[in-house]
Order: sequence, then C-alpha cells, then structure tokens
Amino acid sequence: MILGIDEVGRGPWAGPLVVGAVVLGGAQIEGLTDSKKLSKKQRERLDIEIREKAMGFGLGWVEAAKIDEIGLSQALILATKLAVEQISVPYHEIIIDGTVNFLAKTTKGKYVTTMKKADLLVPSVSAASIIAKVARDNFMAEQDKIFPGYEFKKHVGYGTPLHISAIDKLGVTMLHRLSFAPLKKFKLMLVRPVEKTGPITTKQIGDSAETVATNYLGKIGHKIIERNWKTKYCEIDIVSSFDDTIYFTEVKYRHLAEQGGGLAVITPKKLRQMKFAAEYYALMNNISDTNLRLAAISLCGQPPVIEGFLEV
Repeated sequence: MILGIDEVGRGPWAGPLVVGAVVLGGAQIEGLTDSKKLSKKQRERLDIEIREKAMGFGLGWVEAAKIDEIGLSQALILATKLAVEQISVPYHEIIIDGTVNFLAKTTKGKYVTTMKKADLLVPSVSAASIIAKVARDNFMAEQDKIFPGYEFKKHVGYGTPLHISAIDKLGVTMLHRLSFAPLKKFKLMLVRPVEKTGPITTKQIGDSAETVATNYLGKIGHKIIERNWKTKYCEIDIVSSFDDTIYFTEVKYRHLAEQGGGLAVITPKKLRQMKFAAEYYALMNNISDTNLRLAAISLCGQPPVIEGFLEV
C-alpha cells in the first residue's frame, strides 16, 4: 500500500505542470517503468490498465499563469497536494521520485520517502509517472486546435527548435510560462481560436471553461451523466460517475490567476449549496445506496486551462 508520486512538465516552456499519484494496492501490471522509456502506444495502453486496476489515483494540475505567479518550486508543492487530496484509499508509505519532499510542511510529510529514479524502481511511482505523462500529452495535443501553428502535439511545450520558431513568428500565449528566462522578453499575446469571429462573450468563455472541465473529467476516467443540470431550486455544472461513485462538480472560472485560485471561492456556504443540489439530484433521480461526492474544478485564462481539481 505505497502511494507513488511523480511529476511531468517541470521543464517545458508552455503548458501545465502535472503530478500523478497512484496506489496500486497489489495490482499486477506488466511493463511499468519510467514513462520516458516507453513509447506513446505503450504509455496509453498502461494508462488504461492503471486506471482500471489501481486502488486509487489522482492528478494535480497547475497551469502556466499559476507557475508564473508562485514559482516552479511552489507549483510543484501545490500540484502534489492536489494530486494526493484525490486519494481516498488507505496507504502506509509515500514515495516521491527525486530528492525533494513536496509534502514536508503537511501532516503527510513524515510518511514520505524521496528516492532518485523511483519511477524506475517502484511500480506505484512508475504508474504515477505514466498517468501524468499521458494526461499532460493529451492536453497539449488538444491545444493544437486552439493555437494552430504552435505544433504543441509534437513538442508538448518543450523549448525545441520547432517551438522556438513558432514563438518567434506568432508570439506567446496563455499557455506559455513567461517567468522562464527564454520567454521573459516576450509580451503576453492572446492567440484566439481561428474559428472565432468578433468578441468572445462571457457566456462563451463560461461554456468553454465547462467544456474543458468536462473533457478533463473524461480523461481521468469519469463518465459524464449531465451538464448544466438546473431546477428552480439549484443547479449543478457537471454530474459524472467514476467506479461506484457519482460526482457533482462545480466549475469555477477566473479570467486571471489570483491568489488561492478559483477553488478559494468554495466557501462553507457554497459547500452547503452544493450538498443540497447533490441530494436533490439524487432524490429526483431515485438514486440510493450509491456513494455521492462533491468536487470542484478551477480554471483560469482565455482560453481556459485547468488550475486545479479537488474532491471536497
């Protein structure tokens, strides 16, 4: 019962930082190793198997604007916390790949062992590196549709000659980490989707944020049941199912990254409203003997990118 943790996306010039956390719990999965030593096809096959067989897994996302705001070191700590918060199964030890205990200042810090090359030596850490790598690569591939010309699918944000050439020609985007030395000379330039004409309305931005959130839930294994479920008493942004649990997810979008992020607005009052909406949905749909869970997804920027996901 080891909780393995590994990060992907520390070095790229663009895109989110993603931390994976996995408890295999005795699941036997052949081929687990450092995700960088696997082909894309192998990683995607193992990603599916890990999600099916692992006792628990989580992904912590920190987007570029947040990295610029708090720095890479704090972003690694935040992403690790977000990933671990999604683990609800028991475990007796935490192993983090590398030499830094990102949970040192939390109650879980004393249970952590840091280990160089843990992604090669510890199966749960290997699994964490794989699900984080697949999730991030898939996200960056999606950005090709939003930012044509950058070829994010090919370099996934790293500072390759192809990427540098695109930046020189097109400028930088909300995906780029402007705090990184090679990009400090650039001014932020919003590159909108090519199909957009005219100004983007608040509703369009909100719909876009919910679509990004819905796609994210799908990528981590959720089956989407409802979007924008509303009654005269309450509303729920996304209803989804995962394993034997139904999730009720609140989507919080902010145009600019702010201290605390969108999740900071999940106040005790908001939690009570979310709880009422979930219970009302269960009542209206005759749902009983089923686990119900509240969750929140925070997004920021335009186009919206995931800032964090939290099971409440």
